[in-house]
Amino acid sequence: MTILLTGGTGKSASPLAKLLLNANIPVLLATRSGSVPAPFRGVRFDWLDPSTYRLPFETDSTIDRIYLIAPPVLDMFPPMKAFIDVAIEKGVKRFVLMSAALLEAGGQAMGKVHEYLHSREVEYCALRPSWFFDNLILHYSDHIRKNNEIVNAAGSGAIGWISTDDIADVAFKALTDPVIAHKNPIMVGPELFTYAQIAEIMSDVLGRKITHKNVSADEFKAVMVERGMPEDYAAVMSFMDVSIAQGAEEQAFRKADFVGSRSLRDFIKTHKDAPEWKSAM
Repeated sequence: MTILLTGGTGKSASPLAKLLLNANIPVLLATRSGSVPAPFRGVRFDWLDPSTYRLPFETDSTIDRIYLIAPPVLDMFPPMKAFIDVAIEKGVKRFVLMSAALLEAGGQAMGKVHEYLHSREVEYCALRPSWFFDNLILHYSDHIRKNNEIVNAAGSGAIGWISTDDIADVAFKALTDPVIAHKNPIMVGPELFTYAQIAEIMSDVLGRKITHKNVSADEFKAVMVERGMPEDYAAVMSFMDVSIAQGAEEQAFRKADFVGSRSLRDFIKTHKDAPEWKSAM
C-alpha cells in the first residue's frame, strides 16, 4: 500500500517523505510539475486543475493514505472536497490534514476540510501546528535582508514556534500507526518566543542588529500585498497577526497535545548563511 503526499516537495512533506523512505514504506509525491528529487516517485497534481485529481491513482492503484496540504487560495474547501471525494471513491481509507493551531473543525480554511473528513467517516488526523520556523525565511527575509527588521502586526504576542521535522514525526505516526492516537493534535515547539525575542536571537547568530518593527494590521496587509500575496489572503494573514498580539498562540501553547524537541535557535544557526538573510545594507 502506498502513501500519497500532496505538496510533496514542500516544507513539511519533504522530511515526511524521507521518514517514509527510510522505513521502506511506498510513497508517491504529488507536485504541480510532477518533478521530484531522486529516489522518489512523482506525479503531476494541481489543486486548481481537477483533470489531475485521478492521475495519482492511475500512477499507483494501491494508494490508501493521503497527506493533505491545502492549496494557496483563500477558498480552499471546494477543490479539497472534490479531491477527497475522488480519493474515497478510489479506496483511500486514511487522511492526514495539515491544518493550524487556531483552526477548529468547522472553522475557516482548513477547518472546513477537517469538518468534512469527520462527516465522511474515514480515518483522519487534522494536524494543528503553531507557526513553522521556516516562516522566518518565507515571510520576513526581504525586510531582514534590506532593513534588518522583522515587520508585522503581532505586537508582543508569543508563539510556540515549531520545526517541520517535529511535524513530520507526528504526521508519520498518524499515517502509519494501526490506530490514530489523536485526531486533532495542537502541536508546538519547546519554547514561546515573541518577534522581539527572535530578533535578539537573530542579532546574536547573524552578527548584526535585527529589530522587530510592529505596524498596524492594515500596514502589514499592504506589506504582504507588495510581496505579491493576493489581497484577500493578505487580509487573513494580518488578522492572524492581530490574534497573535492578543495572545491566541500563547493560549494554544498552554494546551498543546504535542511539544517538539527542535530548537528555534538551532534552526537560525543552521540557516545563518542563507542568501535570503544576507544583508543588503
